[in-house]
Amino acid sequence: MNSIKKIVMAIIVLLSVTSVNAQIKNTQTETVKIYGNCGMCETTIEKAGNIKKIARVDWNKDSKMAILTYDSQKTNQEEILKRIALAGYDSTSFLAPEAAYNNLSGCCQYDREAKVAVTSETKIDVSDSEQGKRMTTMENNTEKPKMDQLKPVFDNYFSLKDALVKTDGKAVSTVAKDLLASLNLVKMDELAMDVHLVWMKVMKALMAGAKNISETQDIKKQRSLFMSLSINMHDLIKVAKYETPVFYQFCPMANDGKGANWLSKEDAIKNPYYGSQMLSCGKTIETIK
Repeated sequence: MNSIKKIVMAIIVLLSVTSVNAQIKNTQTETVKIYGNCGMCETTIEKAGNIKKIARVDWNKDSKMAILTYDSQKTNQEEILKRIALAGYDSTSFLAPEAAYNNLSGCCQYDREAKVAVTSETKIDVSDSEQGKRMTTMENNTEKPKMDQLKPVFDNYFSLKDALVKTDGKAVSTVAKDLLASLNLVKMDELAMDVHLVWMKVMKALMAGAKNISETQDIKKQRSLFMSLSINMHDLIKVAKYETPVFYQFCPMANDGKGANWLSKEDAIKNPYYGSQMLSCGKTIETIK
């Protein structure tokens, strides 16, 4: 009887995978281990990993194994597992943030396994407290360069804004080239997980915006392109943060009266969309710390 049940379950899984594969193009299928306990974990893991017609996760609570089926031209295993980690679940590749794990229901808080690689030089005969201090130091030393590599991107953006305030099309074009260069230098695999996810969403738009601005000295066109660039930069700086508070500002007159935003290191308004014509037009609507 048990063998019949296993055969039926295998057929159901096969039909399910076949159905998923029919919906997802450029299909890639992989099996990975994701830690969890129960049916509630299964629901959360699969919801976090699934994207309609792009990615599907089928997790088994008994084996802890997940079948990942995805469009290889639109996503990859790393991105799927990062989304699942942000929902609180460790995998063989990523540790979930402590806060996300702590937010899981009691029945879902699985036993976490050490993910720190042990080398031949690693001393393991240390107290738990000392090992904890070492791990914290390692995490702090790792996180700093991950954030610092975005600083040139933000600095070039602020310089671009300043050039627009001066209504200097030539300078705007030059700074936009610097911005594009700094964007190209970002190593996305070294970004913190939450920053990486936002970077993946805004990267192409930021690069296209910087490139288009660099290719013209028409100040009107540059200002128009700067609008969407600022929206995407806002999404990135909100999660990555900057070394000092950043002010998200708004001009109601720009964009033919529809309004437009920009980021500034100063709370005082210096409007990049009008320059000296209406330098102080606008207000700060958000402070990012």
